[in-house]
Amino acid sequence: MQPLAISHYSVVNCLGAGSRAVAEAIHDRRSGLAPCDFETVVLDTWIGRVPGLEELRVRSDLGVYDCRNNRLAQRGLEADDFAGAVAVARKRYGAARIGVFVGTSTSGILEAELAYRRRDPQSGALPPGFHYAETQNTFSLADFVRRYLALEGPACVVSSACSSSAKVFGNAARMIAAGVCDAAVVGGVDTLCLMTLYGFHSLELTSRGPYRPFDAERDGISIGEGAGFALLERMPAAIGAAVALLGIGESSDAFHMSTPHPEGLGAKLAMESALASAELGPSDVDYINLHGTGTRTNDAAEDQAVSALFDAVTPCSSTKGATGHLLGAAGITEAIICILAIGRDLMPGSANTRSVDPTLKCNYLVANREARVRRALSNSFGFGGSNCSLVLGAAA
Repeated sequence: MQPLAISHYSVVNCLGAGSRAVAEAIHDRRSGLAPCDFETVVLDTWIGRVPGLEELRVRSDLGVYDCRNNRLAQRGLEADDFAGAVAVARKRYGAARIGVFVGTSTSGILEAELAYRRRDPQSGALPPGFHYAETQNTFSLADFVRRYLALEGPACVVSSACSSSAKVFGNAARMIAAGVCDAAVVGGVDTLCLMTLYGFHSLELTSRGPYRPFDAERDGISIGEGAGFALLERMPAAIGAAVALLGIGESSDAFHMSTPHPEGLGAKLAMESALASAELGPSDVDYINLHGTGTRTNDAAEDQAVSALFDAVTPCSSTKGATGHLLGAAGITEAIICILAIGRDLMPGSANTRSVDPTLKCNYLVANREARVRRALSNSFGFGGSNCSLVLGAAA
């Protein structure tokens, strides 16, 4: 593929709002996880919660879209002056030539959960103030972002669980290559809701303590919430961009609805495809941000795939111990963490991981490593074997 400049980006999660706050937390190996105190949830688990969303409201002209997910989307669009950067691009290309490709797993389903509490006791009708299309509907996120940024290009939402906001890079790259768009806003937003917390708990996938990826005593995930956005442009047009999207690899192993192939075959195929599209080999990658779910089977499968392809040499880690698992927002968040790693020459250590599982073979970092990072690989693997790997690197 032709490299695409990442000319601007923004990120918000439990570590803070804006790339500087998140970068400092990652550098300090701080975790934003805390015991679950969300809504009426009574579970022995930890979460990565973004403070202040309950009081926030979306912009008044978009009030019908008001829900927790779109509030967090708005906070992400405001962070790092991302909306301002898009406004400049809009003047350059025209509103109809910038696409919006975003990922989410649950969208505004919390709004529906709250609406069911207020349904009419006789008829069962939902309250008149509940707007399904603008809140719970998965496309709500893309529609809100497009309207907020005053864009008129193509828009779509990818909902492939944890790979959602990594796969949107592929959607955008293909639309730009086809000449449909000149630039694209890509990203993802996912927020806490009752279905996600109780659903993952029912699958026995939630950790009783803070997330510990690749740890010998890992016992599951800590669910978080977050938002992230990036502006993709063709390289000649984005003068001054420091980082580029170099390659994308996607696969679907379809081994099991919620369990990866035990040998990580789909994960390995996605990584190989990403390297091939970037015309790079394994030795060209300086750092890997692993999917690193913190479950016994997922970490073991990813370890097999990474070790087989990179010979257990390339430094790698999972940053989910800091942010929590952001589900549909994980891909964009970890891509941005890779961008920060490239910009700061920092390979982040794994927050909360105390002792790496000795049965795992990859070169897993518990402590930070200060070293040059010119190219990084970011892995995102979702339910049903929906896998995506991104190669990011210095633009010049």
